[in-house]
Amino acid sequence: MKILDESFYRRDNVVRISKELLGKYLYTQIDGQLAAGMIVETEAYSHINDRACHSHLQRRTNRTEIMYAPGGVAYVYLCYGIHYLFNIITNERDKADAVLIRAVEPTENVALMQLRRGIEGVLPRLTAGPGALSQALGITKKLYGVPITTGKLVWIEDHQKEIPEDDILASPRVGVVYAGEDAMLPWRFRIRHSKWTSRAK
Repeated sequence: MKILDESFYRRDNVVRISKELLGKYLYTQIDGQLAAGMIVETEAYSHINDRACHSHLQRRTNRTEIMYAPGGVAYVYLCYGIHYLFNIITNERDKADAVLIRAVEPTENVALMQLRRGIEGVLPRLTAGPGALSQALGITKKLYGVPITTGKLVWIEDHQKEIPEDDILASPRVGVVYAGEDAMLPWRFRIRHSKWTSRAK
């Protein structure tokens, strides 16, 4: 087991990184409480030729500025004024790519996740969906811009669990109809047969 370092995130192929994050373990240590889950669903966003990406056409706002940092930091934003979405910035400085973590399979401190979500039982809705997993893991805007390579607050570990290519489902991303033809890019990746992912749209 090892924490993924900057070299993993600072590569130029965000689609490949998005796939390789499947089977890795997302950890948070919020207010001294550890929680974790295995990543089972991701989405890739590219700063080049992808109108669904927040940095398309080099768009820079207070919210998106962190996307232009070197890969390996957290990009957390509030969606619809309700849900925090957790993204990982990839590529080099000013090449603003990102991976949205859409779902995890809970593995550590499930009771804490249930408490945060107000859910009894270990059900897929506990951590299936980007808003749900953020709530379960205690992810908020406070993690915006935080390095994910230090083993503090939030990080990702490699437990040597390889997901075969045949077990990765690729489909269009969720909620990006505004992106026109780019909305149909098959850049949403899920582990086949995982009950912790949602169905393809």
